[in-house]
Amino acid sequence: MSLKELESYLWGAATYLRGVIDAGDYKQYIFPLLFYKRICDVYDEEYRIALEESDGDLDYAQFAENHRFQIPEKSHWNDVRAVTENVGQVLTKAFREIERVNALQLQGIFGDAEWTNKERITDAMLCNLIEHFSGRNLSIGSVPNDMLGVAYEYLIRKFADDSGHTAAEFYTNRTVVRLMSLIADPHEGESIYDPTCGSGGLLLNCAMMLKDAGKEHRTLRLYGQEINLITSAIARMNMLLHGFEEFRIERGDTLKDPRFMHSDALQQFDVVLANPPYSIKSWDQKSFMNDPFGRNIWGTPSQGCADYAFQQHIMKSLNRKTGRCVILWPHGILFRDAERAMRTKMIESDCVDAIIGLGANLFYNSPMEACLLICRMNKPDERKGKILFINAVDEVKQEKTTSLLEERHIQKIFKAYREYCNIPGFARVVETQCIASQNYTLSIPIYVSRNGAKQDETVSLQSVIRQWETSTESLQQSLKELIKTLEKTK
Repeated sequence: MSLKELESYLWGAATYLRGVIDAGDYKQYIFPLLFYKRICDVYDEEYRIALEESDGDLDYAQFAENHRFQIPEKSHWNDVRAVTENVGQVLTKAFREIERVNALQLQGIFGDAEWTNKERITDAMLCNLIEHFSGRNLSIGSVPNDMLGVAYEYLIRKFADDSGHTAAEFYTNRTVVRLMSLIADPHEGESIYDPTCGSGGLLLNCAMMLKDAGKEHRTLRLYGQEINLITSAIARMNMLLHGFEEFRIERGDTLKDPRFMHSDALQQFDVVLANPPYSIKSWDQKSFMNDPFGRNIWGTPSQGCADYAFQQHIMKSLNRKTGRCVILWPHGILFRDAERAMRTKMIESDCVDAIIGLGANLFYNSPMEACLLICRMNKPDERKGKILFINAVDEVKQEKTTSLLEERHIQKIFKAYREYCNIPGFARVVETQCIASQNYTLSIPIYVSRNGAKQDETVSLQSVIRQWETSTESLQQSLKELIKTLEKTK
């Protein structure tokens, strides 16, 4: 198969669910079946290779040492394919048996979809899906890891395009991911962590970037935590289908129950990349006030917005010497009055390396503009007491309802960050004393005027813009709360 044929084949499975299951739930069914087919085809491939090596020794071909994953008796793809009644029940049993015998690597990886609920997915639908996947061999010889990994990412992106409001939970714009990886600059042997990892794209991109550069990417140690069960399973499948084994993806609430610990303290990493859920209200603010992990280094955010709770968790998770982070946020984190005290302490700690303003529509299903907050625990001497501001809101290409960064945009932004110098109308290095005189706002247009406009005019205009942005956020929140209230009264 060509890559295009493989992508078409994988996306074709979704057509069997259209009109019956919500698009946002496709991933609960398609990804587990894809992974199941892959590991069964690879098992068969390994079996054939072992038979050839042993001159037909059947016992040798079944040895666990010859297989990456074990497929228990009556749990193979072909066993399920032979069934036409109660297919969901047989499929679920096969999943659980495979998870049981491969517990260290695959426990819980098939998720918790309602395979046995015939009101939701009938035997006929399951049979059609299974027959669709049976039409192609997904062994490594037929579809190498790199090829399947690219196709899997394509499928993730397609589901994001199709799934509406749930897209941001598991997918980050891959052109932004590339920019973030370039700025983070991971090195061989380093640890990389994403506390809200979604489908694992940020972690994988760092590894693939090293691989493309001819470096030993398998020496990277990849760690991620994800609150959603099926999304965390998708991330684990993503790693395995790309051929990675040295990783840990944990399921859980990062703020309430961080899963990566070392000697009763948070584990620390060389690089943190993240696109956290923004402005969430459902979080345990009271516990954060007396956080046992010492994450409230700048204070406790309001119940209505946990953004700085995530940012402080990230800072506490960075290695004191090598740690750096690149975090994707909405612009509100730069200027909101309610967070000024925390923002002030962040700026005064001199950990902020750069702020990069990106264009609109880079978040899925949201028109708001994005920004990158870049921090370093050990800034170079020439950068201490300074922050680089890059105003790249025009460096974006609009496509339908979303936007992307073309390679020329990425390279222009990355070059400006790397050189860390003033570029009229685009970038400016600002001393923290100047930021203090602006009441510790990090709003980018205050410091970098677009198109070479006069700075004093920009500052005056920006004060009006900040008031408008703040009032717009408040209005949007009020409307959301009103809609929820109306839905409850129905």
